[in-house]
Amino acid sequence: MGQERWRQRVEAAGEELKRLLKDLIAFPTVSPPARNTRPAQQYIADFLRRLGLEVDQWEVYPNDDNVVGRWRGSGGGRSLILNGHVDVASLEEGEAWETPPFVLTQKNGRLYGRGVADMKGGLACGLWALALLKEAGFQPRGDILFQSVIGEEVGEAGTQACLERGYTADFAIVMDSSDLHIQGQGGVITGWIEIQSPQTFHDGMRAKLIHAGGGQFGASAIEKMAKIITALQELERHWAVVKSYPGFPPGMNTINPAVIEGGRHPAFVADQCRLWITVHFYPNETYEQVAREVEDHVLRTAAADPWLRHHPPRFRWGGRSMIEEKGEIFPALEVDWNHPGVRLLRETHECVLGEPAVCDMSPTVTDAGWLGRAGIPTVLYGPGSLKEAHAVNESVAWEDLLRYTETLVRFIERWCG
Repeated sequence: MGQERWRQRVEAAGEELKRLLKDLIAFPTVSPPARNTRPAQQYIADFLRRLGLEVDQWEVYPNDDNVVGRWRGSGGGRSLILNGHVDVASLEEGEAWETPPFVLTQKNGRLYGRGVADMKGGLACGLWALALLKEAGFQPRGDILFQSVIGEEVGEAGTQACLERGYTADFAIVMDSSDLHIQGQGGVITGWIEIQSPQTFHDGMRAKLIHAGGGQFGASAIEKMAKIITALQELERHWAVVKSYPGFPPGMNTINPAVIEGGRHPAFVADQCRLWITVHFYPNETYEQVAREVEDHVLRTAAADPWLRHHPPRFRWGGRSMIEEKGEIFPALEVDWNHPGVRLLRETHECVLGEPAVCDMSPTVTDAGWLGRAGIPTVLYGPGSLKEAHAVNESVAWEDLLRYTETLVRFIERWCG
């Protein structure tokens, strides 16, 4: 179908797209607390089945299902993954919402509701793009996989579970908030550093631990963790000097000491301390690499301390769920800007929007890194501004949803057809 006919069809179908998004917003799939997405995922699975797609729906966590719809190609063509998450940011008591967060509201050319930007707007556009292509009689040569996953808001393994189930393609678009920029991203890994004393000393023994002639070999785990925090700050500054990546301002690769827990009671010298850190890294790095760098630096610091040398810190990295394991991993995504899929998406965007596509790096993280890590050429490209994600009175421009749907339709037609 030609450019003008597609634009006319997308415009004519606008109210249908809006109804679809209204239905999706009505599901309160907030995470945390999570474990609440099955009704929304069943709705999406039923929508995909009505389009004639093969649907795979399975439980990742109780009441949290993944859904993958496969539109089988006739053969010999290029395949595509459209990926998005159905969970939305949590709501806090007392937030000043001007409209009901789970009722889609339109005013002044914008749509309001929890998840319209992050990222049920993108999900609705992807679903409706498939519906428009089906209606037009399009037959792909390569498979089209639509993935609606759980858990992205709290670092859970929804997209990772799709990969473990064997879903792959020649190219992937993660339809998350990017303000219609074509993006790569850095990565994030969280980790726990623990210091444990083999002995527990009463507070009255402290003088023997720290003063001349006390003769007792021991230490406060809290005080030793302070030395580790200083070492992490030194490594963070070193990274800011020696590491960089195009599209990121200097110093984006940070080490944040986010949570500290230690001690048991004022009557005892602290025999245990745990530090929870969040590490941001660049697209050309892996989370295994940066975790090793942190461990090596911390252990060298410990080796220079008389007590830590014999009681070195222990490390626990990442996890498949911030809720279940108090840990998360978001791999980085490095984009090959000359990849045929990226070039075609840029061309299609420019044709639909009438302006060159902005190709840059996202300042946040998404599930796109998991697809890239699996060897699938991937980009982050979706409607909705990052400043609206998680915001009170979250909104998205209605025009952006229309143009995004049109871009997806025309890209799929050319990439898979």
